Amino acid sequence: MFSQKQIACFIIFAFLTTSGCLKTVHTRKESASPAGSDTATASQPLSGKPAIEDKALDTTLSTTDLTPNEIFLAPAKTMERQITSEDLSGEKPAPSVPGEIGETGTPSLQTTQTGTATLSTPPPVKKPETILDEALDYCQLSQNLWQQGELDSALEALDQAYALILGLQDIEADPKLIQQKEDLRFLISKRILEIYASRHIVVNGDYNAIPIEINRHVQAEIDRFTKGIESDFFKAAYKRSGRYRPYIVKELKNAGLPEELSWIPLIESGYKVRALSKARALGLWQFIPSTGYKFGLTRNTYVDNRMDPSKSTQAAIAYLKELHQIFGDWATVLAAYNCGEGRVLRVIRSQKINYLDNFWDLYEKLPRETARYVPRFIATLHIMQDPAKYGLDTVALDPPIQYETATISKRVHLKQVAKAINISQATLKTLNPELRYQITPPEPYALKVPPGIGSTLLTAIADIPAYRPPQPKYVYHRVRKGETVSTIARRYHTSVSRIARANRLNRHYTIVVGKKLKIPVKGTTVAQAPKSRKRVVAATHHKVRKGDSLWNIARRYGTTTNDIKRLNRLKGTTLSIGQVLRVADTAKPPSPSRKELKPYRVRSGDSPYQIAKRNRMSLAYFLQVNRLTPRSKIYPGQKVYIE
Repeated sequence: MFSQKQIACFIIFAFLTTSGCLKTVHTRKESASPAGSDTATASQPLSGKPAIEDKALDTTLSTTDLTPNEIFLAPAKTMERQITSEDLSGEKPAPSVPGEIGETGTPSLQTTQTGTATLSTPPPVKKPETILDEALDYCQLSQNLWQQGELDSALEALDQAYALILGLQDIEADPKLIQQKEDLRFLISKRILEIYASRHIVVNGDYNAIPIEINRHVQAEIDRFTKGIESDFFKAAYKRSGRYRPYIVKELKNAGLPEELSWIPLIESGYKVRALSKARALGLWQFIPSTGYKFGLTRNTYVDNRMDPSKSTQAAIAYLKELHQIFGDWATVLAAYNCGEGRVLRVIRSQKINYLDNFWDLYEKLPRETARYVPRFIATLHIMQDPAKYGLDTVALDPPIQYETATISKRVHLKQVAKAINISQATLKTLNPELRYQITPPEPYALKVPPGIGSTLLTAIADIPAYRPPQPKYVYHRVRKGETVSTIARRYHTSVSRIARANRLNRHYTIVVGKKLKIPVKGTTVAQAPKSRKRVVAATHHKVRKGDSLWNIARRYGTTTNDIKRLNRLKGTTLSIGQVLRVADTAKPPSPSRKELKPYRVRSGDSPYQIAKRNRMSLAYFLQVNRLTPRSKIYPGQKVYIE
């Protein structure tokens, strides 16, 4: 059995042969055939005289000397060898007259019918670099023509490019030029193969163009959709498809695309118009903002057309058409739709041949999400061929959404519109999902309403109050060098005390350059910050232990060394082990007894933060129970306490 690629090669070869593109003859440099031979070889003309070599060819070619792969890697013009009248007659062309242009490029004398001799000037000789640049331009032109669907013009441009590089002479001394010539020759060969393959293999606009191949990847997705963890999602999405799919199918048929593509939103969004992905892709067709802009989906304060079912469908059709012109294979098109054409093209370029006629050649090299995307889509098509087999015949599809439009030029809230025309706000929200905040823009806007309600809305629009957005309570100001709260207050026509209350500034109104302040707008009431009430001071006692100091004790009980000295009538800071001190606990309760904690020996590389995090303690609490400060150092082997 032949593979798909071999069958494609045979088709191309048959086309080239029947269309006259392979008019080749055998041009081997062999001796004349033996006497008495009844047949003449291709390297010897019918008259028996030696064939004239074609100097336009770098090497002599024969279809019998090349393998099928080599044939298709050689451009059509390279393999052409027209049989001229000189070959048939055996007569050599007339020798050039003296003065004729030779390899030296000297002027030649040409004689007219009147017998007068004229001197002809040879055309200027182009540099090899210029010829290579010109050939490369023709290659680029061919690529553009191919993407526009003009295959014949693309082939002609490639023929021009190849004719240019065949004319390169005397470049044997420059290896760089030789390499550039070979690279161009190979590029042209691949482009010709791509164009002929796309002409005979790619099917444009056929409704059955998407192959449904059931392999282990597709079968795994079928199982997930029908009896796996995604079965509920699939049924719910299938139910919602009734709202939008009839419209999508109609537009796909009008565009000449396969109607099976109408199931893409099931995989992309589950037919949810407000579906938002982690990559910020939004809507039925999951457009990211940049791709949406490219295909005319506007996004502003009021509207995001990625959530508009009709406009996003038109954009998706345009995008799919563009991708199909690039790749020519619907499975590869779907992969590019998911992860972007740039990613797929990079994968294709990494292969030896810059063309793929089978998506599964790409499968292992694509991102995991994209690699699963195509099998999920094919699994959906397989399930939809026989919904009853998978229990979907019991799912009642939602009815298609019916509406008419009424153009208004007033900023109104859907809540007020619904009240004026006596329908529910939820109905208007469902019909107009592209309105980001349920507010129509101030410019003319086609608002969707239930059928028969449009005239009612136009009659009542004058009585609907215009929407006025609430004024912000604060504006923000970044402090600059030399500014004070007083100067900022004068600038915004407010008071110092209002700014201080809004930003909880201290009584000295200290502000820092670069800090952002909230400035209350005129008419805004700033709540008074609640005054902190002093806690009831409860006296407690602390028995001095080894390692204690007034500073550690004060920090532990949330007080100061001066308060401890005052309560205990101490004149200095010297303490004795076993001494009992009265301590006023004004901030926090004493730390738990170390009997309630467990000891831990510090290891090499440990830090207080690492130990606290490892034992699910806050750093402040760890330092407190171990009587450490943020600047304290710990050493391997030191004993600390943890929870």
